[in-house]
Amino acid sequence: MTLTENLPPAAALALADAALLASRAYLTQARLAVLAAVTWEGRADAALIEREQRAVHGFAWTATVIEGLEQLLDWARRLDGAGRLGDGEALLLRIGFGEYLAQVLGGLPMSQNELVRPTDLGAGAAARALANDAAVIALLDGAGPAARLALSTRLGEGWRPDEGLGDETLDMIREQFHRFSEDRVAPGAHGWHLADALIPDDIVAEMGALGVFGVCIGPEYGGLGLGKLAMCVVSEELSRGWICAGSLGTRSEIAGELIGANGTAEQKARWLPAIASGAVLPTAVFTEPDVGSDLASLTTRARRQDDGSWRITGSKTWITHASRSDLMTVLARSDADTPGHGGLSLFLAAKTRGRPDEAFPDDGLSGSEIGVLGYRGMKEYVLSFDDFIVEADGLLGGAPGAGFRQLMQTFEGARIQTAARAIGVARKALDLALTYALERRQFGKPLIAFPRTSDKLALMAVETVIARELTYFAARTKDAGDRCDIEAGMAKLLAARVAWSNADAGVQIHGGNGYALEFEMSRILCDARILNIFEGAAEIQANVIGRGLLSRQS
Repeated sequence: MTLTENLPPAAALALADAALLASRAYLTQARLAVLAAVTWEGRADAALIEREQRAVHGFAWTATVIEGLEQLLDWARRLDGAGRLGDGEALLLRIGFGEYLAQVLGGLPMSQNELVRPTDLGAGAAARALANDAAVIALLDGAGPAARLALSTRLGEGWRPDEGLGDETLDMIREQFHRFSEDRVAPGAHGWHLADALIPDDIVAEMGALGVFGVCIGPEYGGLGLGKLAMCVVSEELSRGWICAGSLGTRSEIAGELIGANGTAEQKARWLPAIASGAVLPTAVFTEPDVGSDLASLTTRARRQDDGSWRITGSKTWITHASRSDLMTVLARSDADTPGHGGLSLFLAAKTRGRPDEAFPDDGLSGSEIGVLGYRGMKEYVLSFDDFIVEADGLLGGAPGAGFRQLMQTFEGARIQTAARAIGVARKALDLALTYALERRQFGKPLIAFPRTSDKLALMAVETVIARELTYFAARTKDAGDRCDIEAGMAKLLAARVAWSNADAGVQIHGGNGYALEFEMSRILCDARILNIFEGAAEIQANVIGRGLLSRQS
C-alpha cells in the first residue's frame, strides 16, 4: 500500500498544501540562481538573458507548472468549501501533484525533445531539498500506476471531474454552449474539415444570435457585458465541438477590445454593435512575411492623403478569416521617420465581404490562400495591399503612433482565449480517446484494460483540469483589472502543450485508425498543433514569463 492510497479528501488537501509550500521555496531558489546568471552590474542584462535562454525559459516552465499546481489546489479547496470535493477529485489532485513534481525534479518537457532539469537552473541543491520533503515524497509515491488505474476506471464508469464554477450564470452559459456545440457544431465539424470548407453561414448566424461575438462588449453596445472568464467558458465549449467555432470569436474579441478601450465615441457607436451582433466579422491583420513576432520591424506603410484618408501598401500573412470578414484591424507604419514601435498605428479598415467567385473584391486588396493541415474552417491568407483606401476616421482613436501600445492591451485577453480553445481541444481528445478505449477490443478485452492505455487516459484528464484551472485563474486576474501578461502567458503555454499531448496520446490509443482521415482523432491532432504557434509561440510565452518573473522585486 502506498502512503497516499485511499486517503480521504481532507488528507489529500493537506498533503498538497504542504507540497506546494515546498515547491514555492524551490522556485524562489531557482529564480535567484537564474537571476544571478543573467545579471550584469546589478541589472538583468538582455544579452545575458538571450545567452542563458534555456535557463530563463526553463525557469518559466517550472514557474508555470507550479502555478498550475496552485490553481489545481485552489480548485479542490473551492470544491471542498462547497461540499463537492469527492474521492475522484481528490485522486486527481494527488496524481496532478505527483506527476508535475516528478517532472520538476526529473525533467520538465519544454518541447518534444527539450527537458529542463534543476541543474539547468543552477538549483540542484534546492531540488534535493524539495525531493526530501515528506509531503512531496508521499505525493510522488501516491501518483503511480495504482492511482492512475483508479482514476481511469472512474472515467470509464462515467465519472467526470467537477467543472462547476460556483456561479449560476457561468454554469448556465457552459450548459447552453455545450448543447449548441454538441448539437450544431460537432456533427458537421469533421466533414467541414475534410472538405476544407468555411464554417457555414447559418452556424455563424446562430452563434451571433447566442451572443458569441459580444461576450465582453458592453450592453450599451449590444453585447453581453460579461468578463474574460465567461469568454473562456464559451470558447472552451465551442472548441470542444471544433476549434474553428471557438476561434470565430477571437477576432471579434480582439477588435471589440481594441475599439472599446481606444476608439473614439463615433468608432465605438459604428462598430461595436455590429461586431456584437455578428453583422460585422472582423479579422486581425498584424503579421508580415518576414517579421513574425518582431512587430517593431513591420514595413507595411500607411500614408495620409490630403483629404484625411489613408492609403495602405504592403504585405501581411497568416490572416485568418480574411475573405469573409467585413472589418480589418491593420497594424501599419504611419511614420516612416520613427523607427521601432513608435511609428506604428492601428487602423479600422472596412472591406467588402468576399464571395465564392471573388475572395477580395475591393480595389487595392488581393489575397492568396495558405493551405493548412488543420484549423481550416476560416482559412488563412497572405494579403497584399496596394494603395488600399482607409477612411479618414479609420485611425483607431484618432491617435497616430499609438498602435503598438493599443495592440499590447489585447494580447492578455487573446492569449487567455487561446488557452481556453486549447482546453476545448484537449477535452475533445480525451472524449474521443476514452470512447475508443472503451469500445475497441484487443486480445479479448477493451483497450482501457491495458495499463499503458489507462495511464494515458488518467493523465489526459489530470492535465486538462490543471490547464483549465490555470486558464480560469488568468481570466479572473484579467477580470479583476490587474495586469496579467505573465498569467496569460502561463495559461497559453501550458494549455497548448496539454492540447497537443492529449491529441498525440489520443492518436496512439486509436492506433492506425487515429491516422486515418475518416476518424475525428486525425483532425484533433492537426488542430492541436497550431496552438503552440499562434498568438505567440511557446518560446515567446516562455520569454515573457521568464523575463517578467525575473524582473519582479520579490
